[in-house]
Amino acid sequence: MQHRTSLFENGMIWCGAGISIAEILTGTYLAPLGMTKGIIAIILGHLIGCSLLFLSGVIGGQLRISAMESVKLSFGQIGALFFALLNVLQLVGWTGIMIYDGSLAADGLWQLGQPTWCLLIGILIILWLVIGIRRLKWLNLVALAALLLLTVGLCYLIFTEPHVNSRLGSLSFGQGLELAISMPLSWLPLISDYTSVAQKPAQASGVSAVMYGVISCWMAIVGLGATLLTGETNIAKIMLGAGVGLSGLAIVLLSTVTTTFMDAYSAGVSAQTLKVKWSSRSTGILVTVFGVLGAIILPMDNFSNFLYIIGSVFTPMITIQIMDRFVFHFDNRNQQVNWRNFNLWLIGFIVYRCLMLIDLPVGNTLPDVMIVMLLVWLVERKRKSTTELL
Repeated sequence: MQHRTSLFENGMIWCGAGISIAEILTGTYLAPLGMTKGIIAIILGHLIGCSLLFLSGVIGGQLRISAMESVKLSFGQIGALFFALLNVLQLVGWTGIMIYDGSLAADGLWQLGQPTWCLLIGILIILWLVIGIRRLKWLNLVALAALLLLTVGLCYLIFTEPHVNSRLGSLSFGQGLELAISMPLSWLPLISDYTSVAQKPAQASGVSAVMYGVISCWMAIVGLGATLLTGETNIAKIMLGAGVGLSGLAIVLLSTVTTTFMDAYSAGVSAQTLKVKWSSRSTGILVTVFGVLGAIILPMDNFSNFLYIIGSVFTPMITIQIMDRFVFHFDNRNQQVNWRNFNLWLIGFIVYRCLMLIDLPVGNTLPDVMIVMLLVWLVERKRKSTTELL
């Protein structure tokens, strides 16, 4: 009998996902907005993004299927393979980015060489994958408790000092809002991998979205405040400037491993949709190896454009899924490809990219969601009218 995870376990998994260098770095990107507007952008962005994250978790969770399996409801058996492939690629990208950022930060705190840290972090992630999340339950709890305490200390050190850098660079509020939205959006193709094995899928989706949203906001605000305080966007320099040495190294290593484990694990789960013969664990290990190689070879200093790509792909996808599941109650798993929905997704993708050329104060995601929802409703209304006439 398959183990069903509790609400507490789901909350802890997503707490670990939220405590991440990527979240802190995203906060550093928002420094040009200043403290007040930056915090508003972070909170509003997570409210929008985590609402979509919650609904995505409910869709797969209630049907007891993984995130990429749930995509078949809207896009058909073969149509879902397209999104599964994109998801595996983005997870390989995230694995590389997390290892790269973690290694740079760790090397800034204890100089062993960036490639050496990449290898060490990769080995720890593989150990997490081999042993398994359930067997590591108590170790994860201890790690998360340590991370929270260390981050509280870092937060105290940052915010008890006056901010000397009020504005850094140039960024509009809409761009900052979109960056904040993109962080929870990047987890959309993963959440059902966990809620589908939860005892109470809907409640677990809510706990997961809220826990991730709160912790991710906290991390982003730490990054924002640290950059405004120190004028630095380099995590290691920020921690050294705050007087956090070995404890900072612990934050870097534990947060990188607990978050990147989820990326590698879900890449393995998504690969099963592509009919990969290896187990999800073996695929996750291979993804980690690719991530380590990418982190050593490729420059990954700024991933803001990567976030925008994720938003443009998965915003229209989840919008169509929401309409199909909660409004029209469609199930297209008996089809190979649902071309109507695929064409609507393509329009939504293009609309998102076009909206990026316009500086909207509400960002790109919210207008794109509303436009795609309207298009889905109009197309379905036209289909019904045509059917009635026949």
